[in-house]
Amino acid sequence: MRGTLTGQRYVDDILRPHVGPFLNGLPGAIFQQDNARPYTARVAQDFLRNFQTLPWPARSPDLSPIEHVWDQLKRQMPSCHSVKDLELSVQDLWAHMP
Repeated sequence: MRGTLTGQRYVDDILRPHVGPFLNGLPGAIFQQDNARPYTARVAQDFLRNFQTLPWPARSPDLSPIEHVWDQLKRQMPSCHSVKDLELSVQDLWAHMP
């Protein structure tokens, strides 16, 4: 996606064509998203009134597991002096991640 994601673009490009049909196909589905500006825009909230949503708590930690993986990789990453060293270090850390 190019440019800034506004609330209207979020509805037109993501919610209406993708999220809405997906949720309509899953009876009882609950939709959750964080509090990024496009997601909290009035136009996005108006669209989502048609669906069951789970509020995102203020100041809550990221629920995306990959964010925790990246955090762990960054903490364990040794200094690398070449792209090849970096690639090998990442592969080794990834392979030994619990």
